[in-house]
Amino acid sequence: MTCRQLGGPCDERFERQTADEVIEAQDRHLREAVRAGDASHREAHDEMKGRWRHPRQSMAWYWGVKRTFAELAEG
Repeated sequence: MTCRQLGGPCDERFERQTADEVIEAQDRHLREAVRAGDASHREAHDEMKGRWRHPRQSMAWYWGVKRTFAELAEG
């Protein structure tokens, strides 16, 4: 999956075994991009932090990522 498919601004690819590993890779990518001064990733980074602070409210996003990951794995 890509950063953009997960709600980010770029096409960085995350190839992992599970959807959860992809999410973790994108979280790291967002943190590192913002830390490096990449303003284009700020909004997605803030959304990511909000997801982990309010996990119940973010379940639709999470299940959407899992569904997309499964579809990509099948294709």
